Amino acid sequence: MRALLLAFLATTAPVGCVKKLALHAMADQLASGTGGAFTRDDDLAFVGEALPFTLKLMESVHESTPEHPGLTLALCSGFTQYAVVYVLWPAERVRQEDLDAYEGGLERGRRMLARARGYCFEGLEQEHPGFGVALEADPDAALAPITAESVPLLYWASAASLARISISKEDPEAIGGLPAAAAMAHRALVLDDTWAEGSVHELLIQLEPSLPLPGGAKRSRDHYARALELSGGRRASVHVALAESVSLPAQDHAEFDALLAKALAVEVAADPDGQLANLYAQERAQFLLARADDLFLE
Repeated sequence: MRALLLAFLATTAPVGCVKKLALHAMADQLASGTGGAFTRDDDLAFVGEALPFTLKLMESVHESTPEHPGLTLALCSGFTQYAVVYVLWPAERVRQEDLDAYEGGLERGRRMLARARGYCFEGLEQEHPGFGVALEADPDAALAPITAESVPLLYWASAASLARISISKEDPEAIGGLPAAAAMAHRALVLDDTWAEGSVHELLIQLEPSLPLPGGAKRSRDHYARALELSGGRRASVHVALAESVSLPAQDHAEFDALLAKALAVEVAADPDGQLANLYAQERAQFLLARADDLFLE
C-alpha cells in the first residue's frame, strides 16, 4: 500500500512533496522499527556492529526531517545506549591492562553522550521551546509544565547526562549539571513511575546515593523494590544497579555477591523485548564478581 501511494503521489504531487513524504515514511520506520529489532536480539556483538550504520542512517534522515519527534527520541536513546554499552563498557574492562585505551574510551564516550544529550534536548525543545535555558536557570520551574508524554525524553536526557557526569568527575561543568539531571529523573518518576517496567526507578537506584541528601541508600532500596515489582523480576540490570550503587560503597560483600547471583539467575529470554539488556547486565555481573577481591577491602 505504501508503494502504491507513493507511485500515485509521484504523478499528482510536486517532487518536493513526494520526497518529504518518503522521508517521513522512512523516519517512521526507523523510529518505530529499530528499537525492538535490536533489543530483542540475543547477540551483543552482532548488534554492536550494526548500530553505527543504523545511527548514521537515522542522523541522515533526521537532517531532512528534524521535526520528526520519534526519530529524535530514537537518536537520543540510541546514542546513549551505544555510548554506555559499546564505548564505555569495553573501556572499563581494559582499565587495569591498558590505561591509554581506557582513557581513549572515556573521551569517545563523552563525545557520544554529548551527541545523545543534544538530541534529547532537541526533542524536549520541540515540545517545550526554551526548555534548555529554563532548565539551567530553574529546573523545577522548567519541568513543571512537562507532561507524561515527555517521560521517555526526560528519562534518556537524564540517563545521558548522568552517564557523562559519572566519567567526568574532574570536570566542574559536567558535575554542575547533576541537579538538572536529577530533577529530570524525579519529574519523570512523578509523571509515570511505571514507564518501561520501572526504568525510571532503576535509574534512581544508581542516582540517589550520589545526591547531597541523607538517606540515599534507603531511597535506592525503595526504588529497587519498586523496579522489581514493575519488571516482574525479568530484568537482571535491577540487581546489578543495587549491587554497584549501594552494596559496593557499603562494602557489603555478601549482599553484593547475592545480588549479582540473582542477576545471573534471570532467564535472558524472560523479557523478550529486553534480551540484549539482560545479556549486557549479566556480562557486567560476571565481570564484577571476577573482580570482587579488588573491590572489597577484606
